[in-house]
Amino acid sequence: MRLQKALADRGVASRRAAEALIAGGRVRVDGRLVTELGTKVGPGARISVDERPVAAAPRRRYIVVNKPRGVVSTARDERGRRTVVELLGARERLYPVGRLDADSEGLLLLTNDGDWADRVLHPRYGHEREYEVQLAGEAPASALAALRRGVRLDEGVARAAEIRVVGRSRLRLVLRTGWKRQVRRMCTAVGLRVLRLRRVRMGPLLLGRLREGAWRELSPREVRALGGG
Repeated sequence: MRLQKALADRGVASRRAAEALIAGGRVRVDGRLVTELGTKVGPGARISVDERPVAAAPRRRYIVVNKPRGVVSTARDERGRRTVVELLGARERLYPVGRLDADSEGLLLLTNDGDWADRVLHPRYGHEREYEVQLAGEAPASALAALRRGVRLDEGVARAAEIRVVGRSRLRLVLRTGWKRQVRRMCTAVGLRVLRLRRVRMGPLLLGRLREGAWRELSPREVRALGGG
């Protein structure tokens, strides 16, 4: 098995993030520093990251959480803010699939299966992300038209796959990309100020009635629908 896959299977990080750990000289196998991607390791290999031993592969977990506002979407935070992993009270390594800003809320996936996380985020699956957006005032038709046409961000042209007006100052907005703070930057680009942002859907998975701060395990069917396997 390749080292980056072993790290992903053991819940350290996604495979791509594991590659960065290896290339950065942070991984040892049986006491030996390994920096070459693709290095093969056996199931009983003693692996450490930053001189800390990595336990054998745990039971794979797939979780959806309704992240509250103010909670950061990371496993740990250097500024001491509450993390989404702390909501679960889990002792094993779990990490978010994708991102959701600290000042945003709603549906967020967590797992210790790095391969599955990579598949969920891969463009091949084309998972839409749906958001409920509360604005500071009514959105003019010109701003909505601009969001549909697309606005230029640093990563490229970002456009809404679908926009629905569901209240005087409330929208439902669907994206097919997951760039950093994308909804907020798109709205700012067309003169809209976001007061509240909540993700309510990821691909086929709906947030539904999951209360704020609560979480649940995904069913096997949901796991397959999102990332195969």
